[in-house]
This record gives sequence, structure tokens and C-alpha cells, in this order.
Amino acid sequence: MCPVTVFEQDGFDLRVEWGLDGVRALGPHCAVLVIVDVLVFTTTVDIVVGQGARVLPMPWKDERSVEAAEKAGAILTPSGLTRVDGDHPSGVVARTGGWTLRPSSLTGLTPDTLLAIATPNGATLSAAAAATGTTVLAGSLRNASAVAGAAAEIAGHRPVGIVPAGERWRPGETLRPSLEDYLGAGAIAAAVAGRRAPSAEAMLAARTYRGVADRVPELLADSVSGRELAAAGVPRDVELAGETDVSGVVPRLSAGVFSAAA
Repeated sequence: MCPVTVFEQDGFDLRVEWGLDGVRALGPHCAVLVIVDVLVFTTTVDIVVGQGARVLPMPWKDERSVEAAEKAGAILTPSGLTRVDGDHPSGVVARTGGWTLRPSSLTGLTPDTLLAIATPNGATLSAAAAATGTTVLAGSLRNASAVAGAAAEIAGHRPVGIVPAGERWRPGETLRPSLEDYLGAGAIAAAVAGRRAPSAEAMLAARTYRGVADRVPELLADSVSGRELAAAGVPRDVELAGETDVSGVVPRLSAGVFSAAA
């Protein structure tokens, strides 16, 4: 039997692993975990936090989290509800304020806005990462270099973990590794300075990104997830997600809420 440390990528100070199991494997052993969900949770977080607002990530289909978010005065996006008809489990219609998960819809937020967002990938992983006790950052292509620099500074000589969220196969809901999140993880891995010993997974992600960096918007548009969003009528979200290093925002999770790191 392989020792547990194999799956934790023990001995390397820059690590990359997929999904919720990746959070569980890396979180207890890394000073920083960067969650990457390019289409679209962490792109949305970057745009929201860039306006001075905040995001409360919630586990998917968790009625207790919805109730706690409402008590905190958070505005629930439609994706933050546990019922597709938009009704709160208590029978009360949730307050949405007209906002959605779509990054292209989130302009004009005021700094006092707190959005509660539940997704099966990025938001769920963010909440799980916080439970491991590590520092949690939200990374995307838009803020790859800024988040990489912050992660390296916070971690010092301790390991940094990058977790591409991936998507879900339907109807089984099993993990589907996604091109967009691998590119996002690779962009961050490529920008992290001073890592003495990246794991094989981190090294390959960084090299993959460097090899196609000039084609990122095209690759996102042609990816399964990109074509899915375009078919849903929101190609602008794919365009926003593919804008690399246009943001200096570093969303950091503190007391369960993403806000701009100092």
C-alpha cells in the first residue's frame, strides 16, 4: 500500500491536486490553498471583490448554510438557493437583489454588498478548504499573478497548494477535470516565485500553461465548459474569464467570507 504522503505530494513546496479530495489531501499540509474555478465561481469572486464587495461561499444544497447566509444579511444569488424555483426551504422567497452568479451581471455593486453563492465546485471547495485551517485564496486567470505573489508571500517556506475545481459529469455528478481550471491552475503555478521544489503535477501544469498562454481566450471558447456557457447565451462570461492578469485583486477567505486581501 502506498503511504498517505504520496497523495499529499509530500516533500514539494508547490502542489496541484483536483477537486474536493484534493482539498482534503493538501489542505492540512499547505500554508495556502488557492481554489481555481475559472468558469465561473472564482472569476465571479474576482469581479465582486474588485468592486469592494464580498462573497460568502456556501456548500452546494446545504439548507443550513442558506439560513445562516440570510441571517447574516447576505444577498442570495439564484445559484445560492437550494431549490430551482427560487424559494427558500422555509417557504420564504429569498432576497436576490437581481444579482446572479454570472460575472457579466455583477457590475454596480456597492462596497457593502455581501453575496452568498453556492456552487457544486468552487464555492463548495472554498468552504471545505476553510475547514482545514489553511489560508484560502480564490484564483483565476484574471488575477493569476496577483494571487500567486500573495500565496508565495503568505506561505514563506511552507507549501502552497493549488486546487483546480473541475466540473461535474451528469447525471452521476462525478468529477470531470476541466481544461479551463487546468489552465488557471497552470497560470498561477507558472507565476509563483521562489518555489524550490514544485511537484511533478505543479511543474506540468505550469509548463502546459506557458505553452499555450497566447491562445487562452480561444481555448476557453472551444472548451466543453466554454461552449456550454455560449449555448446558454452567456458567451461574455467566457470572454471575461479568459482575460489573463487584468486584475490585481487577491480574494482571501476570512471568517468564511472572501474579501480583498490587504
